[in-house]
Amino acid sequence: MASTTIDRLIISSPYDEPKEHWHYERETRTFHRVQGRRPAGYVVASADSKAFDEPGIFVEIPLVNQIRPRVASWRAAGYPGVSGITKRLLNHWQDPEEFDGRRFFFCQLEAMETLIWLTEAPAAERVGIEIPGDNGDFVRQCCKMATGSGKTIVMAMTIAWQVLNKAASPKDARFSKNVLVIAPGLTVKSRLAVLEPAGIGNYYEAFKIVPSSLMDSLRQGRVLIRNWHALAWDSEEQIKKRRSVDKRGAKSDEAYTREVLGELAGARNLLVINDEAHHAWRVNWDAEGKYLRARDLKDSAEEATVWIGGLDRLQRCRGILTCYDFSATPFTPSGKKSREEALFGWIVSDFGLNDAIESGLVKTPRVVVRDDAVPDAKTYKSRLYHIYNDPDVKDDLNRPAKPEEPLPDLVLNAYYLLGYDWREALKDWNKKGQPTPPVMITVANRTETAARVKHAFDMRRIHIDELCDPERVLHIDSKVLSQAEAQEETAEPVTTTNQDDDEDQDNSPVERKLTKAEQAELLRQIVDTVGKAGKPGEKIQKVISVGMLSEGWDAKTVTHIMGLRAFSSQLLCEQVVGRGLRRTSYDLNPETGLFDAEYVNIFGVPFTFLPHEGGQDGPPPPPKPKTVVEPDPAKGGFAIHWPNVVRIDRVFQPALTLDLEKVHPLELDAAQTPQVAELAPILDGKPDVTKINRIELENLAREFRTQRIIFEAARDVFDQMKHTWKGSREVLLAQLVQIVERFIGTDLIHILPPLFYQDDFRRRLIITLNMSRVVQHIWEAVRQENTERLTPVFDRDHPIRATGEMRTWYTGKPCERTKKSHINVCVYDSTWEASDAFALDDSDAVGAWVKNDHLGFEIFYVYRGVVRKYRPDFLARLANGKMLVLETKGQDTEQDKVKRRYLEEWTQAVNAHGGFGQWYAAVARNPGEILDILMAHGMDGA
Repeated sequence: MASTTIDRLIISSPYDEPKEHWHYERETRTFHRVQGRRPAGYVVASADSKAFDEPGIFVEIPLVNQIRPRVASWRAAGYPGVSGITKRLLNHWQDPEEFDGRRFFFCQLEAMETLIWLTEAPAAERVGIEIPGDNGDFVRQCCKMATGSGKTIVMAMTIAWQVLNKAASPKDARFSKNVLVIAPGLTVKSRLAVLEPAGIGNYYEAFKIVPSSLMDSLRQGRVLIRNWHALAWDSEEQIKKRRSVDKRGAKSDEAYTREVLGELAGARNLLVINDEAHHAWRVNWDAEGKYLRARDLKDSAEEATVWIGGLDRLQRCRGILTCYDFSATPFTPSGKKSREEALFGWIVSDFGLNDAIESGLVKTPRVVVRDDAVPDAKTYKSRLYHIYNDPDVKDDLNRPAKPEEPLPDLVLNAYYLLGYDWREALKDWNKKGQPTPPVMITVANRTETAARVKHAFDMRRIHIDELCDPERVLHIDSKVLSQAEAQEETAEPVTTTNQDDDEDQDNSPVERKLTKAEQAELLRQIVDTVGKAGKPGEKIQKVISVGMLSEGWDAKTVTHIMGLRAFSSQLLCEQVVGRGLRRTSYDLNPETGLFDAEYVNIFGVPFTFLPHEGGQDGPPPPPKPKTVVEPDPAKGGFAIHWPNVVRIDRVFQPALTLDLEKVHPLELDAAQTPQVAELAPILDGKPDVTKINRIELENLAREFRTQRIIFEAARDVFDQMKHTWKGSREVLLAQLVQIVERFIGTDLIHILPPLFYQDDFRRRLIITLNMSRVVQHIWEAVRQENTERLTPVFDRDHPIRATGEMRTWYTGKPCERTKKSHINVCVYDSTWEASDAFALDDSDAVGAWVKNDHLGFEIFYVYRGVVRKYRPDFLARLANGKMLVLETKGQDTEQDKVKRRYLEEWTQAVNAHGGFGQWYAAVARNPGEILDILMAHGMDGA
């Protein structure tokens, strides 16, 4: 029956097979409570999806849908064909007498039943079931289980089933009592210690997975848990580069196997369990170039090569009976298209995120569906939906900015909205006596962005004071954390203190500085214990990370997620959201027999839309003609070099002035400023807009006083000036406070619509939510009027760039071969550009030239308070040695004038440096005007 409202999100017991599911009907915009279980599969968005509730494309997992009904029939028939040990385990796991102490979820039992069915069910039951491999020499079977559904329990069940059967029937080749478990990092490896039968707190006893009378038999098995890093080996090429005197060759497979397996070195027919198995994929070497071009793919391809390559070596030496994979997101890059992913073909059971939400096993993610600002013009979605992709944000977050540089206003707006909601959650948790605070996590695109976010919170630029306590903000250094995760064993960080040796000195203890390894381990332990009372991470309430938070990060107190990076795949979306899906409570509601819903609120992670690059069966269409664009080695004499300037520092006059009559008005459009956000829970991959959670900032605005706005704007300008200020910093701040107060007090800030925002309260709110633009505007005016000297700051790793560094690319646009350009062809975007390219190639005044296309020559500039990138059209080295930056521009807009002002600053700073020759800038406003420009600049002494 169709319904426009949903009275209850959770409709299934976690202990029973789902009997119904929610289904969204796009045409009527209603949800249907459909009888029967949801088919196994997942949804990707259609290529041209715009509305937040587009139906998308359902991708079925046919193998799972083929296996499910057979396992169900086999279950109903009493598990025919299984051994006595297996039957005893199955009965024990489902014994109602044990339900008070422990009861396994249906998804755990079904995953286990499927693995048993594939091994022990009569052959006639399995006719027609073909499980694809990964082109390796050992069998793989994957259980796809949503985050929070209890994979580790199923791993323990798998080990118990295998080991106990082997102990009872040593000659039965279907089973093994030698188990190798591979973990994705030290944190997960430490937690998997519960899989060791003799270990303290092992799951077999804690969850009564094995009857007590069988525990001695279980201990006949041997379980070895290794970090995937332990599978690494030195190749012949790496050994050749080795500087040490040890010049022994690469290890043989036998020597490698003995080193990896240790006490299991003599075992054969290993049972392998891969935890977080989406790291363990076989690299498609035809797509190696694509892996290398994408940082995330390059890193994961290297890890996958070690992981799978190591298992291949163990297979050759000892044999792998079966490899069981466990993952919530068993996707792998397909190698076909840059953003396309492929699901593991050997998935045999699936309990996905939608199933987990409807069973209450995980929190329900809520994403932004609407706000009161103008939506994205291309997609009609809220700009808070995928913040990173917003044109006012992307360039700004993709530059090597300093920590004190303001974040884009849209990012600050998002933090205000999400932070205000977080504060309400904190109040509620405090009332209920929760021992740890709710946690907000940010996933950033690069280290500089993470540093800017940390600085914004530390300096209280987001006016949610409770969220801005530096002692409660955890900024994760990914490199340091990776070093700790790569270790094989945990180590307690040293916190002891040493007495001073000199008795005459103060005898109070002096804290010893931790080594880098100890600091890394301490960071890992803090990250690992966020949300756990009495542990190092108990007070953390804001986590800032670059890239992905590591697997095994299972904090149950995450309530809010901010995504500030690209999300180009289902894997990334589910992994980021998965970090916040673990529930805080597993108590059933006594009235319904179901779990009550818990939520995590999400900004910037486009969870309802998963990019889809369409592909149909059958022969592919013929490729469009493409031209390769690359540096021509034969024309190396035409190479052009330029300084890679990341910013320009300024030396200011000691007494600051600001002529307000020369300052352009700043226009703030309230329609572009979100003040209200509406979030909807995700069901069937779509937001349920009937259950809106609304966040409003009007109440927060009452805390913003004019004097606070003035001081914080002055402080933010001060942060950008203090590094090159020669005098007293107190004098600088005092001068800036006066300048900002004068500016705020004038009518130079125009807020639209004017009538609605003449109210002082609303005016303060809009100014606060656009603080970055206000600061940038004042900063621009101050520096224009008060700069004495410009100093370029170069990229530390690549201070000089050159045409020869351009990566090869392909184009279908018109292009022509060049004579005086290091690049083989010039690609044309217009006939005017083609005319100017010919003039550059033909002129005697030009020694070498290049079109600035894929070169990376960029100048950052600020327009209307937003940091943007300016890429001039051409670079030329003239015959007289001068360097010319050339732009072709018909209309001359306000933004074009700002670009040119920053280009002029760039040339002044580079020329003042003196190490890169003399640089000039010019603009051709009409076709053919380039000839006059070349003549004027090409004359000696001009």
